Amino acid sequence: MTLLAAAVVRTRDILQLRFTDLFASLPARTLAPISPPNPLRRLLKVAGYAALRLVGNVFQPIRNPEPLRGTVWLYVVSQNNYEALRFIREARPDSVLVAGQSKEIGRYNGQVNRLSLRRKLLYYWQLPFIFRGLQKTEGGRVWRFFDLIFNAIGYYEVYVRALRHYRPRAIVFANDHNDDARALLLAARACGVPTAYVQHASVSTNFPPLGFDLSLLEGQDALDKYQQCGPVRGRVALVGMPKADAFLPGKNLNSAVGRVGIAINMLDETAAITATVEYLLQEFPALRFTLRPHPGDRRDFGFLQQQHPPLLFSDARQQNVFEFLGQQDALIAADTSTHLEATLLNVVSLYFRFGTHGVADDYYGYAAHGLVERADTLPALGELLRRYQQHKPADLYRRAAYYNATLGTPDEGRSQQRAVRLLAEWLTPPSLST
Repeated sequence: MTLLAAAVVRTRDILQLRFTDLFASLPARTLAPISPPNPLRRLLKVAGYAALRLVGNVFQPIRNPEPLRGTVWLYVVSQNNYEALRFIREARPDSVLVAGQSKEIGRYNGQVNRLSLRRKLLYYWQLPFIFRGLQKTEGGRVWRFFDLIFNAIGYYEVYVRALRHYRPRAIVFANDHNDDARALLLAARACGVPTAYVQHASVSTNFPPLGFDLSLLEGQDALDKYQQCGPVRGRVALVGMPKADAFLPGKNLNSAVGRVGIAINMLDETAAITATVEYLLQEFPALRFTLRPHPGDRRDFGFLQQQHPPLLFSDARQQNVFEFLGQQDALIAADTSTHLEATLLNVVSLYFRFGTHGVADDYYGYAAHGLVERADTLPALGELLRRYQQHKPADLYRRAAYYNATLGTPDEGRSQQRAVRLLAEWLTPPSLST
């Protein structure tokens, strides 16, 4: 395979999720922040990326507070990733949290080490060849998502260079589908650096095949779905949900529902959210409702609070999801892994779609597998909520056993210790463990 042919194959792998039917069918308002539908806006986005990221990175010095050479890298692409891997940093002094040079990590921006992307600009000569190569397999989607292809160029090469320079002992990921994370995974394979994966949220059958040397999954649900994605590489262990350990002892024991959280994401339609809030506040004046937009949702919902002063808000960029759920007796949401987290805490979780878009109907299969109950209309949602308003079972959390392998076992609440132990065994050479 020629150098350029290999670059095309890598780029297709790096952008695997972006070329799926699911991604292409996202509503325009959801897709726009990722890749604008207007070609001119995509060109402007590319120009901005080139000026601020590519050229800007060249003049942005990197002064990491911790040594990266020979350590275990915990690679993060978001605030949620940071929180999912922080327990490993606390347990292993030889580990460091790492992100790309300009990656947005929310409130943890200043607490991660950075990998230089200064040389990324040097690899854009490949762009026309990669573009033409991808056209043969992806067709018109290459033009629709040319901005995402542009962004992905050069990640693999600069990460290969970084790995050869720092020679990390291993890399632990919490994301397996973002472009920079996939580029680092491919670079690690090329450089012979061992890789591990800690699942941090529910997965779907649209994800790339599981491709790590060690994968620590939460439960059987994740493994079943990854087996549908393609061949499973390396060793797999089911460890439960490490990020939930500290909160599992605080399961909700209230016998009735008095507090209800409404979690929304970027797929949910504003008009439908507004209508649902108005219906619930009118039908259930005795209940306390809290709206929690997704941390990546930039819509301003302040108008809802102005129209409905009793409505409370949770800032997902500041309040951990388990802290939020700890203040609720029930949750109403559409396609979000918050359903699983709520059920683990014995919080009633109801699946309700905010709108009629054709994307992601029961995306994670929670309703189909009986984890949550589903309502398709506002009256049906009201009927479910009235039932639980009077009586909330004490054993709802048992529904989550298919998703969390340690639930109801002696290891319940000890997923972090289990994951750290398995990582330690994996990192210990056989000659030293005998």
